Amino acid sequence: MMDHVPGFGIVTIVFILTLLINLPFGYLRRRVKRFSFRWFLYIHLPIPVIIAARLLSSLDFRYIPLFVIAAVIGQFLGGRLNI
Repeated sequence: MMDHVPGFGIVTIVFILTLLINLPFGYLRRRVKRFSFRWFLYIHLPIPVIIAARLLSSLDFRYIPLFVIAAVIGQFLGGRLNI
């Protein structure tokens, strides 16, 4: 039996989606007190959407570290936005 290996495109789409979802939350997070309830919420609210995207695209759990990196990058870049 062969393992299912997803295409590079699916992994890239979920990576970019993860990064983009985290941008506004990073932007909101930087405006609240560190370690407050809202700060914690802005970091964790995108997680169910990212999990759903990974499961709906049938990506294996081995890709989770890649999506964590995308989430951190999105939070960081969102925190640096000057809008």
